[in-house]
Parts: sequence; C-alpha cells; structure tokens
Amino acid sequence: MDWQAVTLSLRLSACTTCILSALGLPLAWWLVNTRWRWRFLLEAVVALPLVLPPTVLGFYVLMAIGPHSPVGRFYESVFGQRLPFSFQGLLIASVLYSLPFAVQPFLSAFATVDRRMVEASWCLGVGRLGTFRRVVLPLAWPGVLAGVVLSFAHTMGEFGVVLMVGGNLPGVTRTISVSIYDEVEALNYAAANQTALAMLLFSFAVLSLTYALQRRILHPWPGR
Repeated sequence: MDWQAVTLSLRLSACTTCILSALGLPLAWWLVNTRWRWRFLLEAVVALPLVLPPTVLGFYVLMAIGPHSPVGRFYESVFGQRLPFSFQGLLIASVLYSLPFAVQPFLSAFATVDRRMVEASWCLGVGRLGTFRRVVLPLAWPGVLAGVVLSFAHTMGEFGVVLMVGGNLPGVTRTISVSIYDEVEALNYAAANQTALAMLLFSFAVLSLTYALQRRILHPWPGR
C-alpha cells in the first residue's frame, strides 16, 4: 500500500472537512431560515457537483486558479508559487467538489430543529450566535456529524477533480485514488486490490455510520 498517498489523502480530507464545516454550517442554517425568493438558485449551485462530471468541475477550477487568472496571479505574487498541481490548489478543488456532501446533511438536520425552541432562546435574551451554538447544534448533532463524516469520506475517494487540478505528484498531489489507478495501469493488481479493499471497507463503515445517524434523526426516541 502506498502509505505516502494514504497520508496525503487523510491530510487533504481533514483540511477539506474543517473548511466545509466552517463554511457549510452557517450556509446551511441561512438556507433553512431565509425567505429569499431566489434561494433555489443558490441551492442548485451548492448541489451542482452532485451531477456535474468531476472532469468538468476540475477543468473550470483549473482555469479559475491558473497562472493567467486573477486568483492565480494574486496567489503567485503573494506566495511565490502556483496553485495548479499543488496541495493548496487540490484543497480548493476538494472543498468545491465535496460541498454538497456537507451542506445537504446540515440542511436536513437543521430543518428538524423545533423553531419554537429557537424563538424561546431569543426571548430569553440569548443572541443568534449563542442560540445556534447552545440550542441548534446540540439538537442537530447527528445530521451535522453525518455531514462531517460524508465530506471526509468523499474527499478520500476523489479522482477526477484531483487528477485535473493536482495531477500525479508523489507526496504532493498523489492521493489514494490516483495511486490505485497507477497500480492498475502498471498491471500491479495485487497492490491495487489491497488499497481498493481498504477503501471499500472504509466506505462501508462510513455509510453504516451515516445511516445510523440518519435513523437517529428520524427516530430520536429508543424503541421506535
């Protein structure tokens, strides 16, 4: 097993999950409560990676952060290096690609929170941030945890976006999925099977945990 690729994938998944939690939680809470007429357009943008081919998303991300783009030129002038084919570029692509896997479970969890409890907290003088932290998050924790777990697992298995934006640089952008592809291309099926089997077991464990958390949301009381 390519442990360098495993370590890189774990690092990428952890960083992506932290960013998605920081961005996705307030975004999901706003979507649940907003009365904005064009909310469905933002929801469509968030969910777009679910239906968009990874290579298409990867291509546009590559163009957006490339050396000829404003973002790419700014990053290179500040940090002295380019975003494409770097860990930082890979992180940007992973956040965009895994966004719906975090936001949608957050949305479902927040939608189940009793609005009366939120309003009661406000009436007691607790601010919006305090209410979100003390009332909303404790009530919605199974869905929030499901979103965190799904975004982490989804990032671990990325391939198309990773290959388009990061390429295949050992120790820099070579993730588990790319490593499996390389082993198959080299006809090293034993090594590919070892890594693929580990990913299969990992994915099964993640889905089992996710469904258990969803059951906790739908049936919060024991025996139901």
